[in-house]
Amino acid sequence: MEGKYRYLLKNMGLMTLNNFSSKILSFLLVPLYTSVLTTGEYGTYDLYTTTAFLLIPVLSTCISDGVLRYTLDSENNPSDVLAIGIRVSLRACFLAFILVIVNSAVKLLPVFNEYPLMFLLYFVTCLMSDVLTQFARGLERIFDVAIAGILSSLATVSLNILLLVVFDFGIRGYFIAGCSAFAITIIYLTFRLRLWRYINVRVSSALSIEIQKYSAPLILNQISWWINNASDRYIVTFFCGAAVNGVYSVAYKIPSLLSVFQTIFNQAWTISAVKELGDEGGDFVTSIYRLYNCGMVVLCSMLIMFDKPIASILFAKDFYDAWEYAPFLLLSVVFGSLSTLLGGLFTALKDSKLIAKTTALGAALNIVFSLGLVYLFGAIGAAISTTISYAVVWLIRLREAKKAVRIQVSLARDVFSYVALLVQSIVLFSGWDQGELIIELVIVLILFCAYLNDIKWVWCALKAKLQH
Repeated sequence: MEGKYRYLLKNMGLMTLNNFSSKILSFLLVPLYTSVLTTGEYGTYDLYTTTAFLLIPVLSTCISDGVLRYTLDSENNPSDVLAIGIRVSLRACFLAFILVIVNSAVKLLPVFNEYPLMFLLYFVTCLMSDVLTQFARGLERIFDVAIAGILSSLATVSLNILLLVVFDFGIRGYFIAGCSAFAITIIYLTFRLRLWRYINVRVSSALSIEIQKYSAPLILNQISWWINNASDRYIVTFFCGAAVNGVYSVAYKIPSLLSVFQTIFNQAWTISAVKELGDEGGDFVTSIYRLYNCGMVVLCSMLIMFDKPIASILFAKDFYDAWEYAPFLLLSVVFGSLSTLLGGLFTALKDSKLIAKTTALGAALNIVFSLGLVYLFGAIGAAISTTISYAVVWLIRLREAKKAVRIQVSLARDVFSYVALLVQSIVLFSGWDQGELIIELVIVLILFCAYLNDIKWVWCALKAKLQH
């Protein structure tokens, strides 16, 4: 197999170890969370973490993305890149501390005064673990990233069981477990990479400016993705209450099964895109895009078909109603994953402005549609609006990608498959029992057959490369 395909598959295998442990094991703990925590507690925790994910890119100016991209450039000194990343991260932690103090004094957002120290600890550990993980990826120490993920997952599982079941710490125990998982990643990578070797007090001001100039536009990108992923939860909370938001938030656990594959691929893909995008980049990108799209569509279809059975197993008591939101959220993951794949091309080209602009447009549409659809139809309107916004981002990025790289896709077939997924989602609400299952199965088989040509096309492309 050609080197670049082998390299991508190798990194995907290592990322599978990392994400299987972190995502799948976390997913299996959902029955524990939904049986121990109330819908209100789960909604509060979700609000804290999504807010942290908003503030981290804003206050740190997306420095972790810059650390990854510039560490991958062989002409840069890794010590300089890491020093810049840590310096900016420490500044972000200080700003977060100031915000917590101010909010505690003026009570602008009273809900965040309930667990201020937990919020601050979550912010700091999450940011620092992200910077070190991206640095390790930039050094192509993917195996170490995978081991860090496994250790972090084991800590999450054991501490959640200990703190939620044995000691009954409730939401505080949930926070402690999450922060401890990030801390273990920090500790492991610090010693494994021997980060003290990279300590560098004096760094190039020109490089610092260049990295932050690259990272700064990504603030808009991260905020926009955050809006696409999280703004609907605030809107649901406003119109429907924290309890409904708790149910809506837990609905994301089913799409997280599909997100695992998205995360595994994209973490490996960004490195390959930077290293391999060249004269034959169009053929490489086309092969990967078509195979990836096929896999995401078929997996999405199968998860939609088993949506209700999965919900009945995982979601206790009032959380079972979350199945209603999962199909549309699954469809949004398909569009989001394809958008992220195309974003990897623009990362390789260091075109962070285009990444930010496209995501911002999707975010704006998400807010507008969410406000209207949640008001009219309740929480399910938020899931629908998220799907629409992700689809728009995908379309625009695909158009721009075709201008930069020679990429060939079967747009008519792809659109047909997405419409089929939408029909499949609607069928779930029919209440036809056995008839419903038959229709779902037929759609899965139709989609699989529709993408046989793509699988054959990719196989022929790989075979031709091997013959050369």
